Amino acid sequence: MKKLLLPGFLLFIYISFVSAQTTEEIVAAIEKEANENSQLEQLAHELMDVIGPRLVGTPQMKTAHEWAVNTYKKWGIEAKNEAWGKWRGWQRGITHIDMLEPRVVTLSGIQLAWSPSTGPKGISANLVTLPTVPDSLAFAKWLPNVKGKLVMVSMEQPTGRPEYNWEEFATEESLEKMKKDRDAKEEAWRQNFKNTGYTSRTINEALEKAGAVGIVQSRWSNGFGANKIFSAGTKKIPVVDLSLEDYGMLYRMVEHAVNPKIKIVAESKELGTVPTFNTIATIPGKELPNEYIILSAHFDSWDGATGATDNGTGTITMLEAARILKKVYPNPKRTIIVGHWGSEEQGLNGSRAFVEDHPDIVSGLQALFNQDNGTGRVVNISGQGFLHSYDYIGKWLEAVPKEITQHIETNFPGNPGGGGSDYASFVAAGAPGFSLSSLSWSYWNYTWHTNLDTYDKIVFDDVRNNAILTAILAYMASEDPNKTSREKAALGINPRTGERRTWPEPRTPNRAGGLDN
Repeated sequence: MKKLLLPGFLLFIYISFVSAQTTEEIVAAIEKEANENSQLEQLAHELMDVIGPRLVGTPQMKTAHEWAVNTYKKWGIEAKNEAWGKWRGWQRGITHIDMLEPRVVTLSGIQLAWSPSTGPKGISANLVTLPTVPDSLAFAKWLPNVKGKLVMVSMEQPTGRPEYNWEEFATEESLEKMKKDRDAKEEAWRQNFKNTGYTSRTINEALEKAGAVGIVQSRWSNGFGANKIFSAGTKKIPVVDLSLEDYGMLYRMVEHAVNPKIKIVAESKELGTVPTFNTIATIPGKELPNEYIILSAHFDSWDGATGATDNGTGTITMLEAARILKKVYPNPKRTIIVGHWGSEEQGLNGSRAFVEDHPDIVSGLQALFNQDNGTGRVVNISGQGFLHSYDYIGKWLEAVPKEITQHIETNFPGNPGGGGSDYASFVAAGAPGFSLSSLSWSYWNYTWHTNLDTYDKIVFDDVRNNAILTAILAYMASEDPNKTSREKAALGINPRTGERRTWPEPRTPNRAGGLDN
């Protein structure tokens, strides 16, 4: 009997010890674990280098969900993959792009997401650029010229140097001339595109219907070597993105009647309809199990690179915070959930589905902390329009070490976010969701949705900083004797529209993405 009672007695003693620990002791334990036993580098390697990009509907996304569940289970944390919809299944294959005439050279480029395959033999064709037209009728008359051709749909950039590079080295006169010429060229391009009657989102389909055999673009991100990589928007013909340098070379050849010819091999695979998931991990609350803290980060990415800073860094921040909490705060007062959302990139679909499917959790939400925008240390927290958000977030932040909070600006009560990342799905439902907004580290030009968003861009000191911050905020929110207020502030005038702001409405997720293609 004594042997049977001993384990339970020891557990009671352990729980009593943990509950008796002071806030200062828990915070110190969180810092110590984060700094002396960090798992961030290993997690980043496994997720970004080994699994790779996590485009919704791909085998890599499914592998990532399974990896996350297994990782949590190793730490003794309950986790599951929760299906919320279905998506067009697609798998990236080899992309090889070569210029065959007037000389042979391998080009730097990539097939876009969900692009149809060329098959292993590929396609070879000459290129044409979009014409200058006065109106949509003239463009419609020109459209038959694309039959059997590869169509270039992006503007040739007047310079491949980012503006900061010009500012560092150019003369004042040269810089001003470049900016004037560039702005004029961009305005002329936008106007001509408008004259065609199409947008960058709709023109690919029109070119496909007119008989083009493929589409070539270059969506430069205003940084050396960086291009934005999104989706194809075609049903039968491939779409590729080329580097600024190679695209400009081909464009000039076409304009000078050199008539270049290229070959594209893009061996993607259609996988039919596949389920799509959120990964949900849970550390059950001991006193208030039906009140919740959610650690939030979207799991999916575009697949021009490996999605390291969008949103691999947010993902590993929440993984690491949960691991630390399980070790130093294993019996939280409230239930701690980690939500790794699917298909954020196509419209916050995973988190919006979770909000729809779990009204009980939304109703019992104490606070949600979301991290998304890059590898930098958190520098801004907004109250998201909740009138009394300062009362509780300000109190929670007091427990965070000064070397972390000294970098953070706060905005209370702030304005509710209508989109941008997954916290907005909860804010729209009237639940207290907060964005842990990061320092840029040239995010918008160099890593956001680009071909350069890779492991080597991660600043681990900043990510470790964010894991500590998140874990402490989760602990403080869990232990707070009071339920957080949801009273909304009176919203002011939007300076862009001149109209009074309104609280965002919940939006229905797309639970069947890409299936019309």
